[in-house]
Amino acid sequence: MSTDDLAGLSLAAFDQMVDATAGFRSRPGQRDMAQQIASALSGVTLGEHAEPNKSIAVIQAGTGVGKSAAYLATTVALALARKTRVVISTATVALQEQLMTKDLPALAAVLESPFVFALAKGRGRYVCKFKLERLAGPGGDELNEELFGVDEDTPPTRAAFAAQLQGVDPEERRMKLYDALATALSQGKWDGDRDKLAEQPDARDWSAVAAERHSCTARHCPRFRDCSYYQARTQLAEANVIVANHDLVLASLGMNALPELEKCLVVFDEGHHLPAVALDQFSSSMDLSSLRWLDKLPKILLEVSEKISRTPDQDVNTLAQQLKTALLDVSRIAMDLLRTGGTGYDGTQRFKNGVLPVVLLEPMTLIQGHARGLSGVLEALGAELKRRAKEDPALALSSSLLYAKLGPMAPRLGSVLATSGMLLQQGPQPLAKWLKSDTSSGLVFMSAHACPIVPGELLQQSLWRQVRGAVITSATLTSCGSFDFFLQEAGLDNDETVSTLEVASPFNYTAQGRLIVVETVADPKNVEAYTRELVAELLLDLSQIEHGALALFTSRVQMKAAVDALSPTLQDVVLVQGQMARTRLLATHQARVEAGRPSVIFGLQSFGEGLDLPGRLCETVLIAKLPFSPPSDPVEEARSEWLKSVGRDPFSELVVPATGIRLLQWTGRAIRTEEDVATVICYDRRLLTMAFGRRMLQGLPAYAVLRRSAGVLRAM
Repeated sequence: MSTDDLAGLSLAAFDQMVDATAGFRSRPGQRDMAQQIASALSGVTLGEHAEPNKSIAVIQAGTGVGKSAAYLATTVALALARKTRVVISTATVALQEQLMTKDLPALAAVLESPFVFALAKGRGRYVCKFKLERLAGPGGDELNEELFGVDEDTPPTRAAFAAQLQGVDPEERRMKLYDALATALSQGKWDGDRDKLAEQPDARDWSAVAAERHSCTARHCPRFRDCSYYQARTQLAEANVIVANHDLVLASLGMNALPELEKCLVVFDEGHHLPAVALDQFSSSMDLSSLRWLDKLPKILLEVSEKISRTPDQDVNTLAQQLKTALLDVSRIAMDLLRTGGTGYDGTQRFKNGVLPVVLLEPMTLIQGHARGLSGVLEALGAELKRRAKEDPALALSSSLLYAKLGPMAPRLGSVLATSGMLLQQGPQPLAKWLKSDTSSGLVFMSAHACPIVPGELLQQSLWRQVRGAVITSATLTSCGSFDFFLQEAGLDNDETVSTLEVASPFNYTAQGRLIVVETVADPKNVEAYTRELVAELLLDLSQIEHGALALFTSRVQMKAAVDALSPTLQDVVLVQGQMARTRLLATHQARVEAGRPSVIFGLQSFGEGLDLPGRLCETVLIAKLPFSPPSDPVEEARSEWLKSVGRDPFSELVVPATGIRLLQWTGRAIRTEEDVATVICYDRRLLTMAFGRRMLQGLPAYAVLRRSAGVLRAM
């Protein structure tokens, strides 16, 4: 089929969906988006080819465009015609649920060609039946201790402390959980998917029975044929459309957990998250405090070696002790550095220009060498156990048991090896490197971290080299009216295969909304004076709220100042993030508004994106301050430092566009439907008075903009 025929077929599928869906109507912008996707992806070369045609469509689709319908109909039709598959990657569980329970079933109901869709999850979301069977029932807790150990030095959660005070024995709780899970599996009431449990288990309880890669012998396991994870993998193999998330897509590159990206079409919805996810995926950290696992490691290695009659080629007892000593040395030095830096026992110490202090070089080099030696022994034992299970089925059970025993050690050792290597690395573009001390549990826990600082290069090397045909879409891909910042962050700037399209929202923002900028007397840089004035102005606006509102703050300190100033009357109106579970808080807010009472949510950055509160649920959005990143973020600090060193302006090039995107997200909470009427109030005068503020304003929807000074409103 020709390129033009494929493009026509995919666009026809979109039109068919619009015509066949009751109550559905296409918007001009939505069809423009479908047209762009059809044109961009119809000519890509999939599979092996010396010089493949590639195409990446970057599309900003404003709120209300209906972007999921536009990309689903076109990409699914194209994939079916080309006998390939579509991988749809999202950043949030909410969008995954929408695709799986609403959008894909709706498309399947109207599309002439049938297709199968499935949700992809990380293997840690599934139970390992092999481990569970050996932990449930009599003697289970002894086996839990023998096989997987106890994380004695992992800081307990606050909930765990509360449970202990109530007399709940952790071991009793754990064994009851395993017995209940095993019973549900055996009775066919549960399929092993953690997310389908009515109540989510404690993370540490679940980790002992999770189907993690490091403790899995795969097809050599005695329970492979009815493994929950591999049964889910089988369903994925049969699916035409796979819904995943950005973390899983990046983590699965080269792992065969998802279809090879050069052989399928890919959609990245909520694509503005890709750069941050890339940094997170390629960062590394190691614990400098919880080291009892190093006392267990040599015992486990020697015990496994003895049971398979193999002698390690390293003195594992000495190596483990030397590694522990070196880690403790780094922890001690780190504490001294934090105290010297004035952060005390709770804070962050970043290394300027990514250069470790001389005092850390020797112990870090020792850590790298000792960890490499131990890792070599562990990998050799694992390979031997897999070989035995493969060659002699009679040894499969015992080999899988021993492999599972090695499993918990692998990620711990791997994090030490990877982090020490990154901390010692020095190149033309430095890494962000820092130490962190955390005392939130009541104890001091030290950790060391390293992270790349330019996400675009990571995505270029790891992702875009494999992708042949992709759509990247979101309501917030432009900043200050341009795609430039996103394309640079995503590693797509100067890429000839990239096309961009901005599809405007169908909402009439000028008629439906207004943006009020409050001109405070205090400069926002004068934190104390500004916060006092901000809180006073905010309280006046809160007293005028009749239905639902959302107040967004840039810091917990700022939010606490506002909470502390609330009158008794307003205390009954305001719901504060962290006060209760997010779902419960939103349900309480909705119930209040529907009952005719005013309700205001106080939230931080995570409430500034993805929150859908249409109609009366959010008639006012109150923005305390322009949402600049915290100045103490070590990765942002390191990147700004590097940009300055090469003669570039990090504020104009990095800080302003990143803040512009967050401001677009925050204001986007206000108008969610064509019927909404809402007001956005920003208390940061810099939005109008500073050049960078006016840049950000250019990237916002066309609200009617008003100034407010001394309580008086004036049109712009």
